[in-house]
Amino acid sequence: MPDALYRGPPEDGLLIAPLDAFTAVYHRASGITHLLTEPAPQILAILQERALSLDSLLDRLERDYDLADGTREALAARLDELVEAGLVARL
Repeated sequence: MPDALYRGPPEDGLLIAPLDAFTAVYHRASGITHLLTEPAPQILAILQERALSLDSLLDRLERDYDLADGTREALAARLDELVEAGLVARL
């Protein structure tokens, strides 16, 4: 069975505003505003470009955002939270 792919909403589906340690994300489709901390905003930015597997996303986060201490388990937990919030789709 192939690994699941994760996809963020289209770029125009979110309004994003950094607020010090938090990032406010307004999800147009649901009308809900979410307050996120790192690395969730970075995950959304990457997944808005294209769908990726968990391992590919972890590689991109390590490369693009210098996330050297991230683990596969921690990223899987964060992705589950974003899927539950409706900000990311599991394909």
